[in-house]
Amino acid sequence: METRKLGDVEVSAIGLGAMQLSTRGADGTLPDRDRAFATVHEALDRGVTLIDVADCYAPNNHPKDNGLGHNEELVADALRGRSEDVIVATKGGIRRRGGEWPVDGRPEWIREAVEGSLRRLGVDVIDLYQSHRPDPTVPYAETIGAFKELYDAGKVQRVGLSNANPAMIHEAHGILGDALVSVQNQFSPSFRSSEPELEVCEELGLAFLPWEPLGGMRHAADLGSDFAAFGELAAKYDASPQQVCLAWMLAKSPSIIPIPGASRPASAAGSADAVHLKLEPEDFARLDG
Repeated sequence: METRKLGDVEVSAIGLGAMQLSTRGADGTLPDRDRAFATVHEALDRGVTLIDVADCYAPNNHPKDNGLGHNEELVADALRGRSEDVIVATKGGIRRRGGEWPVDGRPEWIREAVEGSLRRLGVDVIDLYQSHRPDPTVPYAETIGAFKELYDAGKVQRVGLSNANPAMIHEAHGILGDALVSVQNQFSPSFRSSEPELEVCEELGLAFLPWEPLGGMRHAADLGSDFAAFGELAAKYDASPQQVCLAWMLAKSPSIIPIPGASRPASAAGSADAVHLKLEPEDFARLDG
């Protein structure tokens, strides 16, 4: 497994997004505990050392902590005895009310949320704590100020942003300085509007963690010329369209660390193995054009 910089540490160049382990799929089912554990363990066996979770990732009827915590507890249990050298990134700033996901960026909620995450993860300090989504009712500086307080208090080791625009990234960097190490925004072949945020990350030396990086890849060959190339190159490289997509991202910028989701061991293995796929320059240009 290749590695990339996440602030002061090296992590696997491809991570694991754990949301699918705690939310129901298209068929309405939740991965059972054994399959969820096997998915995490397969990722670890392939060299993955970055796992992305969130306090709000949970089934709509999850009874604990007002609906929060299923994902954090599940991954913490799966990592028991295997957590050395694994960076677990979690998020705060979204609550749960059944099927609703209200944003809450108030400093008092961030301070309360981090205590729940610390307890559920079973740690004294969170490896990477991310502001999940800007709250339009709270000045961004106030929300990020709460994350700075948690960093200064030693409760979080690194801070990240999610769903932030370039101005927000610069504002947060001014508050957090070197404590800020990453930005997690949606980015995929079908959603490229986060290119400006990627450029800011490159400028400031931050990691860029695309969420939902495989958007559209399941039916790549059927989605028109913009996506057909992924399917065609998959045949050329004896790979899947998903692996070609991840290889394109890795070649696009050294700041990018994709965190593809998985709910089955085979999916986790396929994503991790994409690190070995090296695109020829003309093929990268075709995908990136």
